Amino acid sequence: MPNSILKGLKKYNTFMKYYSYEEFASDTNKLIQKVKGFEPEAIIGIARGGLTLSHAVAEGLGIREVQTLRTELYDEDTKRSCISIHNTVTLEKITKVLVLDDIADSGDTLKAVMESLECGNPEIEFKSASLFYKKTSIYEPTFWINEAKVWIDFFWERDFK
Repeated sequence: MPNSILKGLKKYNTFMKYYSYEEFASDTNKLIQKVKGFEPEAIIGIARGGLTLSHAVAEGLGIREVQTLRTELYDEDTKRSCISIHNTVTLEKITKVLVLDDIADSGDTLKAVMESLECGNPEIEFKSASLFYKKTSIYEPTFWINEAKVWIDFFWERDFK
């Protein structure tokens, strides 16, 4: 194999971590144990990264009230100057909501979503959770499992292409 390709592979592996289904299943079970005491009545998954996690956590906690918000902060690998939040959620007769995303990278998405939800629903207690959290994020989720030190390549981003 040429040296340039070997260098590229070494760089790729240093700055990116493949996150397998097995790791996801294990970490999701850990997250379920962490959030259980909060006793959420509903889950809001942030699309798209939080959808797989939201479904798994909902199953683990026995929650049927699962809703989604779609956000746009990135175009491929390029970060936009501002975030867009799409969709609305209906939270009638609900007092506790868990908001899920796969990672708090910059924190912009979770921060914007949490502020929007809390502002529009001051009578509801919201908590957030993610599988990964970067210490440089402007927003720290209430619950998280792993510190992200490199780019995370989630199995759902790779295995179905």
